[in-house]
Amino acid sequence: MIVKQVAIYILLGLTYLGLALGYIPGLRMNRATIALVGSSFLIALGVLNLQEAWQAIDANTIVFLLSMMVVNANLSYAGFFGRSLSLLLSITRSPLGLLIALTFGSGILSAFFLNDTLALVFTPLTLSLTTSLGLNPLPYLLAIAGATNIGSVATLSGNPQNILIGSFSGIPYLDFLRALTPVALIGLVIQIIWLWFLYPDVRSLQPCQNLPNSNQRIFKPLFNKTLVITAGLLIAFALGLPLGESALVAASLLLITRRIKPQRILKHVDWNLLVMFSGLFILTKATQKLNLLQSFTQTINSAASLLGVTVILSNLISNVPAVLLLHPLIPKDDTQSWLLLAAGSTLAGNLTLFGSVANLIVAEAASGLGYKLTFLEHLRFGLPLTLATLVLVYLFVH
Repeated sequence: MIVKQVAIYILLGLTYLGLALGYIPGLRMNRATIALVGSSFLIALGVLNLQEAWQAIDANTIVFLLSMMVVNANLSYAGFFGRSLSLLLSITRSPLGLLIALTFGSGILSAFFLNDTLALVFTPLTLSLTTSLGLNPLPYLLAIAGATNIGSVATLSGNPQNILIGSFSGIPYLDFLRALTPVALIGLVIQIIWLWFLYPDVRSLQPCQNLPNSNQRIFKPLFNKTLVITAGLLIAFALGLPLGESALVAASLLLITRRIKPQRILKHVDWNLLVMFSGLFILTKATQKLNLLQSFTQTINSAASLLGVTVILSNLISNVPAVLLLHPLIPKDDTQSWLLLAAGSTLAGNLTLFGSVANLIVAEAASGLGYKLTFLEHLRFGLPLTLATLVLVYLFVH
């Protein structure tokens, strides 16, 4: 019996360590397979049975996430994100103006569409723009990475951890929006000021010459249909209709089409993320059943301590596992704590290069063009920005 208990604790420890690293040395495993294998072994060791494990998976969260991925894929194919960037860049032609446009554009869009999608789409467009103008791309890439994290804090549909919190807490979409929008907007302003301070090259107000025009093709029927359905989805959110069901209906309407093959849309669904979520739900249930959260219960006795523990855990094991680990400790009607958990886990993504997927997307894209975004380079940008935005959260939510 003691051997079995030790094996369970070692397994949990190794699983969370693997989730923190994102891999297991010597093995070809990512976070999705680590979560799935860890949860499978916990079932095999009798911590949960298969029925309990299945019931631990929150269907509303999985459906909402899957549906939003389908919506985002349609918007991308329709040319919505490219057109949005072109519109932003038509407003200004100066280096500082471009920085402001990219920050607010990616930040506001990421509030309504998954932030990682925005990072994936905007990063190559920004690299193309800055290289053609002879500008250093690093401050503009950092602007996208930081803004997609900061902007996504404003809504329940902005990122995966907020989707989870919406499912667990039942906070209405507009109430969440009203509470955290000021944090997002002021945070974006702070980011611009900080990048202006760090990178003197972006301070110029002189217009860039030969600003390239975007010739991205727009598929008008798909573009119009996607915009109408997406607008209807946002109205449904605003009216307080169930998030999961509303997103599922919107995704289903978009999949009824003669214009685009379904496999082209479905290949943009992040199945790894859905598998990881499912495994994490099971891991969290096992952690609860083993009563391993008691130490956190004693630690989280104030708004400041909840925010601090959330930020630390989010950087140790990533923000989604952190939310899943901490959510059983928060009463459903404690709106303040849910908002602190959402904001803390999201803004913690800016702290280090490995804090969010958006940061890694940007770093990989930059390295492909010979620009090295190092851990320390990101840290000097991300550490002060994270601390400033966390203070904002505490002042606005506490």
